[in-house]
Amino acid sequence: MLTYELPWVIYLLPLPLLAFWLLPKAKQQQAAVRVPFYQQLSGLEQPGTEAISQRKLRLSSLAFIWCGLLAAASGPTWIGDPISLPASGRDLLLAVDLSGSMNIEDMVVRGKQAARITAVKAVLNDFIQRRKGDRLGLVLFGSQAYVQAPLTFDRTTVQRFMKEAQIGFAGEQNTAIGDAIGLSVKRLRDRPGDRHVMILLTDGQNNGGEVKPIPAAKLAADNNIVIYTVGVGADEMVTKGMFGSSFGSRRVNPSADLDEKTLQQIADMTGGKYFRARNPEQLLDIYRILDELEPVEDKQETFRPQKALFYWPLAFALGLSGLLAVGLLPWRLWWSALTDKPLAAENNR
Repeated sequence: MLTYELPWVIYLLPLPLLAFWLLPKAKQQQAAVRVPFYQQLSGLEQPGTEAISQRKLRLSSLAFIWCGLLAAASGPTWIGDPISLPASGRDLLLAVDLSGSMNIEDMVVRGKQAARITAVKAVLNDFIQRRKGDRLGLVLFGSQAYVQAPLTFDRTTVQRFMKEAQIGFAGEQNTAIGDAIGLSVKRLRDRPGDRHVMILLTDGQNNGGEVKPIPAAKLAADNNIVIYTVGVGADEMVTKGMFGSSFGSRRVNPSADLDEKTLQQIADMTGGKYFRARNPEQLLDIYRILDELEPVEDKQETFRPQKALFYWPLAFALGLSGLLAVGLLPWRLWWSALTDKPLAAENNR
């Protein structure tokens, strides 16, 4: 869309005509300038009809120059189509357990037994996709904790990193819950804004790392970081018997090591909530509840790119002025000056 910053400049279009009609005519000057090549100039006088045509051409050129200058002065600007900007949402860090126990197949995904990490990936993919407007980050932890994806508006990248995460990336022997919280606090505490959220997902208890969970949670609370904790794992599963048959099979609690008391305490200390996900359906419901507790920003920010176009009419006016200035001195006088030949000799040819 074409707009003008100073559209009122168009009202100056008749100004030269008004000046011509209203201002007094210039008086004839008695003094004259002596021109040594006057005889040559006098020989260049054109016939009447040609002189009138040349005068009309010059006046037309001056009119076009004036229009070009006014067009440039009006500030023509091209405004492009609206472009959406990411809304200023919250900072949200996902901390996902990748210890060896996340490989336990006590979940059912699409009718088949699946490992816990497989179910978590399937549900997290949809959750991440819905968090439009939030800056998302991904922390993976096992025996150690590390940042897999820094805070970013690029949800596709976070989804890909989560999909590519494998058991053992951060060590699979232990579960460093305290280190994961401490690393998340380090990433969030210096961020601008007053709403920072962490979602901690684990299936075990803290048995590794340098930082204990409760002191780390206190540090998060001191920095206004809300932590929602999610305990993953079924309460019961049947192990396979001899040669894969039911003979020798037994029922066990695969979540016996889950430290729900600590997870509940972490959530209470930081103003969050603790959720229990025994199957993918409950895990999906948890993330729907989180969407309600931490709603996505609805406000959309857009901008329209602008490009100034004043230089086009200005270049046209300056170019035409240059051509007109060159045309004021007839080409035969230029030829005479360059060749040092009298114009009379040229006229006699």
